[in-house]
Amino acid sequence: MTTPNFKQLLTNPNHFFSFGFGSGLAPKAPGTFGTLAAVPIYWLLQDLAWPIYGTWLVVTFALGVYWCDRSSKQLGVHDHGGIVWDEFVGYWITMFLAPKGWLWILLGFVLFRFFDIIKPWPINWLDRKVDGGFGIMIDDVLAGIYAFVVLQTCVYFYPY
Repeated sequence: MTTPNFKQLLTNPNHFFSFGFGSGLAPKAPGTFGTLAAVPIYWLLQDLAWPIYGTWLVVTFALGVYWCDRSSKQLGVHDHGGIVWDEFVGYWITMFLAPKGWLWILLGFVLFRFFDIIKPWPINWLDRKVDGGFGIMIDDVLAGIYAFVVLQTCVYFYPY
C-alpha cells in the first residue's frame, strides 16, 4: 500500500484533504485520529444554524467524494487506510443538532467510532460493494447517521 509522504501531502490538495490535514498519516488507528481531528472543526461549527450546518455537510460530502476518489486513484489503492475525510464528515453528521458540551462531543465520538468499526448492515455491504470516492464516503455517512440517531435518542431521554 502506497502512502504519501508529508511533502506529497502538503503539495497535493487531494491528499491534503482526503488524509485529513495529515491526521490520516497516523501509523496506528488513522480513522480514530481522523475523527479526533474533526472534533476541533466541529467545535468551531457547532453554533451554526441548522440550515447552514446542513449545507456544510452536503458540501463537505461532495468535496470528499471528489478528493477521496482522486487521492485513491493517484495512490492506486481503493479506500487507503489513511484516507480519513470520510471520518470527518461522518462525525459531523453524528453531531448534527447535538447539544453543546464536551459530554455530547465525546459521546458522539464514541458512537461514531463504534458504528464505523463494527459496520452493521448495510454499512458493511456498502463498504464492500461501492467503489470510488462515493464508496469511500458512503459507509461513513451511514455510520454517522446511525450514531446521530443514537445520540439524538440519548438527548431525548437525557435532556441537557
